[in-house]
Amino acid sequence: MRTLYLLRHAKSSWDEQLVADHDRPLAPRGRKDARAMCEHLGTLEKAPALVLCSSAVRTRQTLDLIAPGIPSAEVEIEDGIYAATDSALLTRLREVDDGVDAAMVIGHNPGLEQLAMRLSGDGRAIQAAGKFPTCALATLEFEGGWATLHDGGTELTNFATGRQLRR
Repeated sequence: MRTLYLLRHAKSSWDEQLVADHDRPLAPRGRKDARAMCEHLGTLEKAPALVLCSSAVRTRQTLDLIAPGIPSAEVEIEDGIYAATDSALLTRLREVDDGVDAAMVIGHNPGLEQLAMRLSGDGRAIQAAGKFPTCALATLEFEGGWATLHDGGTELTNFATGRQLRR
């Protein structure tokens, strides 16, 4: 059984309107949510061995805050994850080595949400949340190799948000 974690970056700041989207930092609430997510990640039965992270500032800052919860994960910062579509993310995930039992993507909407819905089939937990909010983590499990990932081929086993975890 393999595990895929899809983590949307924590809440970003809009204080500086002239900052390019790629360069927006986290907001104070985003930092709080990411620290709560870090604690949650430390309780996982299967920690990600590989983290694929967007090169955007807010995703890298999210990664920095959650890293203590997944200390042994190999990290790859990738420009291609920034603004990636669900199809592009799926193509990248199909390239993950089968020696990796659990992987995480830290990315952005709408691609991340669309990928979660696409892979999980019905995505009821995501729909119940109303959307895939910032600092939300979808946990998907599936049989087979990474190259076999396909629409409806995973089971959504958990959906947590930083905001829920802070309560």
